[in-house]
Amino acid sequence: MTETIDFAGNENIGVYTRVFEDIAVVPLDAPEIYKETVAERLDVEVVATTIQGSSIIGSLLVGNSRGMIVSGLATPGEIAILEQYRDVMRLSRSMNAAGNVILANDEFAIVHPEMSERDAEKISAFLDVPVIMMTIGGIPTVGMAAVSTSSGLLVNPSATAREIQDLEELTDLPIGTGSVNMGSGLVGAGLLANSKNYLAGISTSGFELGRIEDVFGFVE
Repeated sequence: MTETIDFAGNENIGVYTRVFEDIAVVPLDAPEIYKETVAERLDVEVVATTIQGSSIIGSLLVGNSRGMIVSGLATPGEIAILEQYRDVMRLSRSMNAAGNVILANDEFAIVHPEMSERDAEKISAFLDVPVIMMTIGGIPTVGMAAVSTSSGLLVNPSATAREIQDLEELTDLPIGTGSVNMGSGLVGAGLLANSKNYLAGISTSGFELGRIEDVFGFVE
């Protein structure tokens, strides 16, 4: 059973791919074996595109079952592809790497603490979830510091007691700390997950895989 994978030799699979419950958005240059593994393991339809002409889909796209938020530099053609699956909102200001600065699921969204309140309110209304502004493990790019699904929330191992408390007040989901790729705390950069399954970066250790499975409830 495949639990780890690389993207053309790169262990940071979360930088290149954004996973939802029904689809996974991957770059146009994704290897066939990569697309096949993502589709089978996560039980999703694979959608291939670029965002603002780039392959770093996971850094530039985020969302939940209600909508997708994308870099304001995404082209009309790229947005048209995404709109076949969700309503799409563009981040128009300088802080527009949506997948880096936003962490979202169907219950909540967490955004970069320096994001404007106006943008945070727009995100809340668009995704139809409460939004809080905070760091995770002291990291403001919360989309790379954690991974959230409808089953659990895995956060940077340096997350503070106050940050964990804030998250516990936000959701009843299981919350746990963990790492990927032999100690990287940027779990969002090295992990793909939905409620059905997960894929971790190729360097992720057995101990780290066990922690992922425990937090997201994949332990039989």
